[in-house]
Amino acid sequence: LHSLPPERVAQRGIGLVPEGRQVFPTLSVRENLVATAADRFRRSSPWDLRRIYALFPRLEERQRQSARTLSGGEQQMLAIGRALMTNPWLLILDEATEGLAPVIRTEIWATLATLKREGLAILVIDKNLTALKALADRHHVLEKGATVWTGSSSDLARDIEHVRGLIGV
Repeated sequence: LHSLPPERVAQRGIGLVPEGRQVFPTLSVRENLVATAADRFRRSSPWDLRRIYALFPRLEERQRQSARTLSGGEQQMLAIGRALMTNPWLLILDEATEGLAPVIRTEIWATLATLKREGLAILVIDKNLTALKALADRHHVLEKGATVWTGSSSDLARDIEHVRGLIGV
């Protein structure tokens, strides 16, 4: 996938929430969401505006606002919603809660847990070991492209100080 253009990656069922959110600042919240909408796999319950607004009610309240006027947390919700509107098989989030207020971080992690319960495959790249331990089934620590540690959440709980040292937290 690394050599494919972004639209080809999305067509294969991978939704990306990039580090730094990267919403379309001149578009409204609603326009950001519908810009990526696709149901390529003909899901029985595809992601649409109704489902995104149910997941993130603040986005519905702000649907006519320009994305640039949203708070960082709201922009992150929008970035997640935009990725979900592609109806992915796999959702990838890079530093999902970096730089966000604690209350928004909690909301994002709770949302990811909801998505997991609904059966969505999720890959999260993050340094928040406590939240990851509660969410993820498997954990991998990479250093310069090589796996230096891997394990389950119980393994992570047992080796947490070692893993913190590996990731520099």
